[in-house]
Amino acid sequence: MAPPRTSGLLLLLAAVVAAAAVVLVPPAEAAVASIDLGSEWLKVAAVHLAPGRVPIAVAINEMSKRKSPALAALADGNRLAGEEASGITARHPSKVFARARDLLAKPFPYVRSVAEALFLPYDLVPDARGAAAVRADDGQVYTVEEIVAMVLHYAAGLADAHVGAPVRDAVVAVPPYFGQAERRALTQAAQLAGVNVLALINEHAGAALQYGIDKDFSNESRHVIFYDMGAGSTYAALVYYSAYKAKEFGKTVSVNQFQVKDVRWDSKLGGLEMEMRLVNYFADQFNKQLGNGVDIRQSPKAMAKLKKQVKRTKEILSANTAAPISVESLYNDLDFRSTITREKFEELCEDLWEQALTPVKEVLAHSGMKIDDIYAVELIGGATRVPKLQAKLQEFLGRSDLDKHLDADEAIVLGASLHAANLSDGIKLNRKLGMIDGSTYGFVFEINGPDYVKDESTDQLLVPRMKKLGIKMFRSIRHTKDFDVSISYEKASELPPGVTSHKFVEYSVSGLTDASEKYSSRNLSAPIKANLHFSLSRSGIISLDRAEAVIEITEWVEVPKKNLTLESNSTSQTLSSEGGAANDTSDSKENVSSDGDANKSSAPIDESNAQDIVTEKVLKKRTFRVPLKVVEKMAGAGSILSKELYSEAKTRLEALDKKDAERRRTAELKNNLESYIYSMKEKLEENTEILTVSTEQERESFAEKLNEVQDWLYMDGEDAQANEFKERLDQLKAIGDPILFRLSELKARPAACENARLYLAELQKIVKNWDSNKPWLPKKRVDEVVSEAEKVKTWLEEKEAIQKSTPVYSPPAFTSEEVYEKVLDLQDKVSSVNRIPKPKPKIEKKPPKEEESANKEKTDSSESESKEAESTETSSESAAPEESQSEPQKTDDLEPEAHDEL
Repeated sequence: MAPPRTSGLLLLLAAVVAAAAVVLVPPAEAAVASIDLGSEWLKVAAVHLAPGRVPIAVAINEMSKRKSPALAALADGNRLAGEEASGITARHPSKVFARARDLLAKPFPYVRSVAEALFLPYDLVPDARGAAAVRADDGQVYTVEEIVAMVLHYAAGLADAHVGAPVRDAVVAVPPYFGQAERRALTQAAQLAGVNVLALINEHAGAALQYGIDKDFSNESRHVIFYDMGAGSTYAALVYYSAYKAKEFGKTVSVNQFQVKDVRWDSKLGGLEMEMRLVNYFADQFNKQLGNGVDIRQSPKAMAKLKKQVKRTKEILSANTAAPISVESLYNDLDFRSTITREKFEELCEDLWEQALTPVKEVLAHSGMKIDDIYAVELIGGATRVPKLQAKLQEFLGRSDLDKHLDADEAIVLGASLHAANLSDGIKLNRKLGMIDGSTYGFVFEINGPDYVKDESTDQLLVPRMKKLGIKMFRSIRHTKDFDVSISYEKASELPPGVTSHKFVEYSVSGLTDASEKYSSRNLSAPIKANLHFSLSRSGIISLDRAEAVIEITEWVEVPKKNLTLESNSTSQTLSSEGGAANDTSDSKENVSSDGDANKSSAPIDESNAQDIVTEKVLKKRTFRVPLKVVEKMAGAGSILSKELYSEAKTRLEALDKKDAERRRTAELKNNLESYIYSMKEKLEENTEILTVSTEQERESFAEKLNEVQDWLYMDGEDAQANEFKERLDQLKAIGDPILFRLSELKARPAACENARLYLAELQKIVKNWDSNKPWLPKKRVDEVVSEAEKVKTWLEEKEAIQKSTPVYSPPAFTSEEVYEKVLDLQDKVSSVNRIPKPKPKIEKKPPKEEESANKEKTDSSESESKEAESTETSSESAAPEESQSEPQKTDDLEPEAHDEL
């Protein structure tokens, strides 16, 4: 079946194979990013087409890792994220916030139940919307959007560090089960973080892009299932790859494309669920060892330590049949040690293995396809590494091997980066792949208003499930009063996690009542209509963009009858929201033509002569379009932050940004001070040349000062401010830098003097060459160079003599820098003289008498030629005489200018 050529987005993408891609050169500094924001981890990729760099690459964090913990922490008034936040989890579990992405736009009771099940000891409080918020140790309350913004701000920082410049445009990957509230909230969180979201891409679409970008489907189409089990969820997506023919630059080319046919998921099943089975298993073991009815589940620190070690144990079990676990000081300074076999682990998760197959079974059942119709089942997501899961998939699919052509951790973020490159204005990549992704939920709309009669026969379906993203829709209703429009999920039984109501947004549409009353006294040729314009963005967010009233009026209009030609076409008018009166002016003039004066334009009819003009009534229809006011009404946990709440959140985050900058500056200055102390101590103890350039008293005083500042650094200086570190560093440098300078001059100054003497010797040869080969050089300028060279030589000899009598531990008589400056000044003068060009040879003038006779001969010759030309008849004025095509005048070649090598 030939695919439609107009559907989907035509992506201009690059094949990312290994570490290189073929690209078209864009404007310099163009860069975009992609962010794979998972439940537990985040990955960032940057597209930066700079010379000598890989165009698309995964950004590494401060620990040189390619994935970072999706964590944010608020501790002691400071904000931490990523690896820093992970580092304090065991010590301060209540201050580190995990799973923030999955808590967006969720009701407070749902968030609290998730936190309790995962032993997350947050100080949760409900916000004004009924959603969850967290209270930091300083009492400040932050919404979940702000926590996610902190994580995204950290992710954007990784992209900035990779590119070396700010990167603000990004595509963010989201799971397919994200509903409208989650998508809106994530977009708003990105705005708080200063990230411009080009689009939200479904995770399976990102993986499908990465899979198909370097393949050719012109000879064979294929169906591929992408099976993703991450930390918090599992889904299976069916994707159809094909190719179609298209014209490009006059040639027929084959263009690859893919379409997401279906996707099914389990939003609660993931690797984290397996880990929690182990956590509870080991917690029971430790409780049994303690006895006395103690339950370590009540200790946040103990559970944080246990969860951290369980994650490592689970990873070991993926490659081994047994794994140990060891936790130091798990509870009351008691250590915990145990082992577990893979068989026991699989037994603990027995009910999960069949559950993990459900998304694959559902996607096959709803698509009507059989296993044999599937070309490949690609595994992505960290949890797909579990051997038992792979075995169950192999058994169900009847295959000995599973497809693992993609990087399980990075496929999504790399595919999303290709989408970001396509959406960017400054980047164009040369590989084409069409993408048709669809909405994972269907949407219906409903009209509510006074006296509105619902027509059950009217299809209220607005967007069917898997309808392609990035479309506009139009709906029309017949009504005369203001009304409300609500948009809901198509199936109340299939809602995003934590959502209790299928209705997610409502709009108030006003202005229709006023428009109806204004035109009710006039003859309506049709019932008043309200046109509704919806859009489904490429981020999967649906909205009512605008509405307008359409009013058709039929009126009898008197027009002049004599030789009158009327136009029967209806006239369309557009009113402002106030319904201005200028809309009736279109019929105030009529086009009139007569046999006597067909080219004259008609003039307005004068009222004084109206009785002499014969008129007739003509039925005319007019259409008026009145813009209606649309106000979005959202309430509850799923509503986005209001302008006031958003402004407050932005202010809090900006304050944290300033604090972060100051903290980084303080840490940098503290590190500089510490490094300087250790470096100078090492030089004083090990570098024997320092003994030469410093006195014993100077060294002892400096060592004493270093010890004093070091003691302060590790005692009172732990909580010092940035300026204090800078002040003490400046104090140490005031003593140490002169010693280091004298040390460096021990070798630098003699080397500079030797270079100067070599150049002075070379300059003598240059002057001799000028005398021989460039006699045109002004003697005065040459003498100036020679004189300046003598001055430099004299100055150098005097300074060297003074330096010999100066102790090396005293300030030097002169420095290597001064020597180089003298030589550079002299070189500039030499270059200036050397560039003087050779003068052009003078042209000798003829004697006056010879010149007069030559001029006279020339005049007589020209007169005779003119007379001869007058008596000669020419056959054609356009023919050019051969004598006029004279050869160009030859000029003497100048002697090439000679230059001396300096």
